[in-house]
Amino acid sequence: MSMPAGGPGLRKDSSSSRARRASSNEEVSAMPDRFNPRHLRRRLLQLAAIAAVITTIVLAAPGLGDVRARLAHASLGWLLVAVGLELLSMLSYVLIFRAVFCPRMRWRLSFQIAMSEMAANSLLPTSGAGGLALGAWALRRSGMDVEQIGRKTVAFYVLTSLANVSLTIAFASLYAVGALGRDPNPALTYVFGALAVGAVVAVLAIPVILRWLPQRASAPREAGWAARAVGLARRSLADGVPDAVLLLRRRSPGVLIGSFGTTACNLAVLGAAFRAIGVSPAIGVLALGYLIGMLGGNVPVPGGIGGVDGGLIGALTLFHEPLAASTVAVLTYHAISLWVPGVVGSAAFVRLRATLKRDERAAAICRPLAQSIDSVSRRTPVTEPG
Repeated sequence: MSMPAGGPGLRKDSSSSRARRASSNEEVSAMPDRFNPRHLRRRLLQLAAIAAVITTIVLAAPGLGDVRARLAHASLGWLLVAVGLELLSMLSYVLIFRAVFCPRMRWRLSFQIAMSEMAANSLLPTSGAGGLALGAWALRRSGMDVEQIGRKTVAFYVLTSLANVSLTIAFASLYAVGALGRDPNPALTYVFGALAVGAVVAVLAIPVILRWLPQRASAPREAGWAARAVGLARRSLADGVPDAVLLLRRRSPGVLIGSFGTTACNLAVLGAAFRAIGVSPAIGVLALGYLIGMLGGNVPVPGGIGGVDGGLIGALTLFHEPLAASTVAVLTYHAISLWVPGVVGSAAFVRLRATLKRDERAAAICRPLAQSIDSVSRRTPVTEPG
């Protein structure tokens, strides 16, 4: 039911919204301790130590002669191609970050925040949440409202997951109709294809379910920290999922190129790692092995070490790829996808902190977008990066 402009109901809602934003803003203004440069340097050293141990095992352990032989004869040209593809994947990530959070943000600031997120994902044992948390802190310090950050973070997560889920469904469907020839492991293909469809349905149902659930009526300042956090999460999910759907309906070039570019280039890095050792898996096997195996990255360990490797090697082996070749290609892929973003992102984080010291309102231009994406687009056309 609508209220007259300036009526008591509107004033009450406005003051409640301002109080909610103020209490949330105060909680995220300081940099979390886990993003302290000293801690990040320690993580880099830990990852270097783990990499040294893995390298020692591969070079010295008995029974790994085939792995060592393939590594010794790896093509330098293909390895350089893989590094270039990883850089393209990182630039795609910057593209979708800017398209979702603020198309008016300066490209330099977009690059610094997005690259810092990728470094955090490499260094922190939080299964991707570390990068999102660092990005939220940087955007808040840059002048963006917490409510806006919350809903756009949800939209960003949905859209960055879009390519993985869509390609899983697409390749499972292509195998089902025989377009890719014989499926080496139909059970694995169709189980994960069905799970991908279920994931899409579940995400789209979130706003509907949240509308059905009763809302707590307590005032923000009277509620505890946990209650405010739950309220922010609820509002972010209720608004962020529709925002993601709306961006897809508008066929935003930044969103589509960024989402599919990130996944396609990462998949191509793995393909280049295979080509470096003279192996060329079928495209369906390579794609589904990658998409299914990368679920191992959800294991909360620094850099996904162990989780990503085990998931990819296991999935590719289940699709009947040779174990030795898969091991070499996956270790090569993971080394590139871990260290290139880690090094570049760490340097970007240093520059980001300097940027925020010079200008703490660097993203203040984005504040009007705290309204819904749809309402803003009707008033102020936004030019997406192409």
